[in-house]
Amino acid sequence: MSALVAGPARRLLPLVVPALVVGAACSLILLAIDLVAEKLQEVLWEGLPGSLGVEHDTWWWTLLVLTVVGVAVGLVIWLIPTGPDPATEGLVAPPLPPRVVPGTLLAAVLCLAGGVSLGPENPIILANVALAVALGARFLSAVPAPMWVGLAVAGTVGALFGTPVAAALLLSEVAMGPKDVPLWDRLFAPLVAAGAGSAVTVIISHPVFALDVPDYSLHWGDLIIGSCIAAVGALLGLAAVYAFPHFHRIFRHVGHPLARLTLGGLVLGVLGAIGGQITLFKGLAQMKELTAEAALYTAAGLLLIVVVKVLALLVSATSGFIGGRIFPAVFVGAALGLLAHSLFPGIAPALAIASGVLGVVLAITQQGWISLFTAAAMIADAELLPVLCLAILPAWLLVTGKPPMQVEEAEAGTARAG
Repeated sequence: MSALVAGPARRLLPLVVPALVVGAACSLILLAIDLVAEKLQEVLWEGLPGSLGVEHDTWWWTLLVLTVVGVAVGLVIWLIPTGPDPATEGLVAPPLPPRVVPGTLLAAVLCLAGGVSLGPENPIILANVALAVALGARFLSAVPAPMWVGLAVAGTVGALFGTPVAAALLLSEVAMGPKDVPLWDRLFAPLVAAGAGSAVTVIISHPVFALDVPDYSLHWGDLIIGSCIAAVGALLGLAAVYAFPHFHRIFRHVGHPLARLTLGGLVLGVLGAIGGQITLFKGLAQMKELTAEAALYTAAGLLLIVVVKVLALLVSATSGFIGGRIFPAVFVGAALGLLAHSLFPGIAPALAIASGVLGVVLAITQQGWISLFTAAAMIADAELLPVLCLAILPAWLLVTGKPPMQVEEAEAGTARAG
């Protein structure tokens, strides 16, 4: 028996329990933040307007709520430690001290509930990594800090998507652990954490990411069609990527975070009034609504939604709001796919949506595996996978070597107040 746990297995086995604990804790923190944000969203967008006799989708209510949310987030960032400028941070960043966690999560809740076009992924990963590294160093110092980072990232990604596959694909693109150690040995403990995080999420909240679209049937011509839509999505994503530092520079001219985020909230309110509430929030529920009601929209209407959502993402991410850029990018890709289907009804909706998501997410994240997984998860049809695996190749030729949607710290100037 001892021979079975000799060598590498003996080193990996003690990591199982910490990985299970970290993964489950990451999921519980995510679920708690989502629950608080949902309750606050109900108050802001249903309870308050209902009590005042106002239609929740009235343009001026959208303008008012987003402006007030900008003020609230500005106050949080001004008065409470929240870490560096979020525009300089990628999905996985170096661990920050635990003192930034309360302010980061409070600002994230306000953004999620208030309709800001950002997702929960970045602040939740930041918070979980900070807590895992700090608590791990205190109670189990024999485990190095990079391992705690890997466990927290994997647990959170597994919880976000309800499956450890997403975490495995993400970590396979991150240089983690010694290169002379086999990949599966390096991924062993993070995959345990991802499995625990996804299991807790599935048991408690039963997440459903797949869109309700007609069943897909593969045709030879779809290989070209999917590649073309993915390429257009990649070009759209690249346009947003190259606009990102310019938007950031404009908002940095407003030095004080309270004034800058108030302005950002006001601009988001104007965009929301133009595009409608379908263009607000992180985009998952809105994407399902848009897909279900796509027949009610003209091609011009869908184009407006795409443009407004891209602008809302740029404003949200560069004016200082705290949140991730993947979820709204998925919405943009899905809306682009529905636009392609509207213009060319012969294109299967499943193919159009998945290809659009693939291209946009690929350009914004520069991560091929996570983009492919996200596109496949939105449709959940195995027959579509061969098309996506080929469609990603020309899109990758367009985006490889290009920057992700992120500004360098040197360009950002001073970090956020606090």
